[in-house]
Amino acid sequence: MGGKANQMREYFKSKGIPFIAPSLSYVPELAISTLEELINSYNDVTLIGSSLGGYYSIYLAEKYKLKAVLINPAVQSAKTLKRAVDLTGYAPNFYDGSSFGWNASHLEMLQKYAVDEVTSDDYLLLLQTGDDVLDYREATAKIPQAITIIEEGGTHPFEEIERHFETIETFLLADKNCQC
Repeated sequence: MGGKANQMREYFKSKGIPFIAPSLSYVPELAISTLEELINSYNDVTLIGSSLGGYYSIYLAEKYKLKAVLINPAVQSAKTLKRAVDLTGYAPNFYDGSSFGWNASHLEMLQKYAVDEVTSDDYLLLLQTGDDVLDYREATAKIPQAITIIEEGGTHPFEEIERHFETIETFLLADKNCQC
């Protein structure tokens, strides 16, 4: 999540709401293992994932029945990252401009975490149509039952995400099971 994580960390800290944004390995199995350890260490976990983090969040939200906010998620990440493998053998980090070695074994690992059918409706989907990496329509097709905000223009990192922090907070803290 890069810069978004720092912005969200500050926002949630100012509200007195716990927020963790771990640094994750680029190796999918290690990233998921880290996230599962964290999920099992806390109560009342909710997820926020951007790009590949959105892909991981779908898997974890479905497995653990958690709420998730997905920001320009890579819902078909193996397909998206395969393009990088085919072209250069490296995958780009869209947030800091670096790149990392990426190969077919990483793509196979990603496939293990693919969710064929999203069954939960506890998703908030934030999309920008100007994302030059992912097609926002793939996300809306994958999770049609999500609360969805689609903005014209923008970029893959999601421009001006801070405008949606209150919406994210409200969604994550709302008790959907409340019979109020």
